[in-house]
Amino acid sequence: MNASERIDQLIAGITDWRGETFAHVRKIILEADPQIVEEWKYMGSPVWYRDGMIAVANAHKGKVKLTFANGASLPDPDKLFNAGLEGNARRAIDFLEGDRINARALKNLVRAAIEYNQSKSKKKA
Repeated sequence: MNASERIDQLIAGITDWRGETFAHVRKIILEADPQIVEEWKYMGSPVWYRDGMIAVANAHKGKVKLTFANGASLPDPDKLFNAGLEGNARRAIDFLEGDRINARALKNLVRAAIEYNQSKSKKKA
């Protein structure tokens, strides 16, 4: 089973509101850039990559957490980050039951993460 199929299976197994939220977040991430690659890492977590890690997602009790690997370095004009704000690198968004997902802002954040990854790889070259 490939990573995308494993993520499909994970989402299908979450039968409450978190499954629907997880699926919606995933759809927005994949729509942000056609070259995003899905992987399955960290003992069963969906991870999205493009020129480096963008984010990892998990369903927890009472929330769906989307953690951006380099979130502390990303512009967040729409104030999506609401968790992990004390970290030096990572920032997260906790989606709670009933939250409305701002698709435009989330796509912009994913694109900012890609730009950050690309700027890092250019500095190494």
